[in-house]
Amino acid sequence: MSHLTLDQVLATPAGELAERSSESLFQLKNDAADLLADAKAIVEHVDRALDHRYAQRAHQLRLAVGKDTGVVHFDDGYVRITADLPKKVEWNQTQLAELVRRITANGDKPSEYVEISYRVSETKFNAWPESLKSAFAPARTLKTGKPDFRLALIQGEMT
Repeated sequence: MSHLTLDQVLATPAGELAERSSESLFQLKNDAADLLADAKAIVEHVDRALDHRYAQRAHQLRLAVGKDTGVVHFDDGYVRITADLPKKVEWNQTQLAELVRRITANGDKPSEYVEISYRVSETKFNAWPESLKSAFAPARTLKTGKPDFRLALIQGEMT
């Protein structure tokens, strides 16, 4: 990685790395992105192989205990396999809204049956007039994510 080995990069304090040239940082970032892409591709490929090898056996074990999803364990030689097929439930928001309306119309509390959350599009919020924004502002909390820096060479080749 840019004249540094992977071990050297990891052993170098971030403050010291920050003192390297922008071209060197560019190269380190690109080399790391390439390594990450390669590692992800390998993991995905091995995961496909594991699925190919164990999916049917895991499916049969789940069927044997009367479930379509969840965790099953089995051994393959000296290796303990834990196969997890998680549930992923999605709810139709339009149908839920109608059900909430009907529950409310019947005099019941929807909160006893469903969790309701509210969101405001940041784009829409920013387009509102100040009078509307000021009413909503106390309910709004701004948090930031992890900073991300993209590096691109402006001209010429690196040496």
